[in-house]
Amino acid sequence: MFVLDKKFILNAIGFGKSKSINDAVSDGFLYGILKSVSIIPNGEAFEQAINEIIPKCEGLGVGINLNITDGKSICADLSELSDGNMRFNNSYLKLLIKAYNPKNKEFLQQTEREFRRQIEKVLSKTKIVHIDSNAYIHSVPPIFDLVCRLAKEYKINYVCTHFEPIYFVPDPYRHCNKKYLINACKKVLLNLFSVINENTLYKYGLKTNDFYIGTSYESAMDAISISYALNRIHHDKTVVMVSIHPCRYEDGIIDNHFDEYMITKNSKLKNKIEKLGYEITNYVEKSD
Repeated sequence: MFVLDKKFILNAIGFGKSKSINDAVSDGFLYGILKSVSIIPNGEAFEQAINEIIPKCEGLGVGINLNITDGKSICADLSELSDGNMRFNNSYLKLLIKAYNPKNKEFLQQTEREFRRQIEKVLSKTKIVHIDSNAYIHSVPPIFDLVCRLAKEYKINYVCTHFEPIYFVPDPYRHCNKKYLINACKKVLLNLFSVINENTLYKYGLKTNDFYIGTSYESAMDAISISYALNRIHHDKTVVMVSIHPCRYEDGIIDNHFDEYMITKNSKLKNKIEKLGYEITNYVEKSD
């Protein structure tokens, strides 16, 4: 009998950044379809994530969300990455320019120092099963090469990529805004980088997801957009990763992050995923 080998990984970005994110992860794992997270090493709620959430979520796949764009650095004296208060101070565009500047070797050296400290901080607490990054920064090819080299050294088999299929949700309100145009440009760039980075993955003998969902409708993600994206993927053997930024607020706030939290508990989406032949899983189960 022919068996489909299709994996669906719903991954929560920014685990450890705040209590509201940690609460969403806990609830989404225990009562929903969330099985994978990317923990942010310099998050304000990192210790709570490690000491309270992970122990009660047995089987949760924990990756690392490498970060040089938000909050404070772990290393001191990173003039290319942070200010005098150790706060990261570069936009994605600035980091992109610095990464491609052959005269600025100090940038990649400082980035490696910071990434090493972040990886080692997480590894001292828990196993890392995949690598991604805040604001997609590891997708930039020179940085991606660095990350793959570190992944190989620290024996982390999966480095996430961001090749997203072309799809549209038939709702004009999702498209008639500046954010969608920015996302569309971002998607083109990330798809290009994903193709370029295939050779780097091969060079280091690492694995990745085949498709990514989360760029086109970033800040407007819901079960509908995920469903339409899945309809555009026609492969019998494939790994699809979906990134969300879920929050569950104690004061009952409803925003796009709360909407993404609700994705984890959407029974119609779960039925759709399973009907399409996907196993809802994470990188731990996939690598075993």
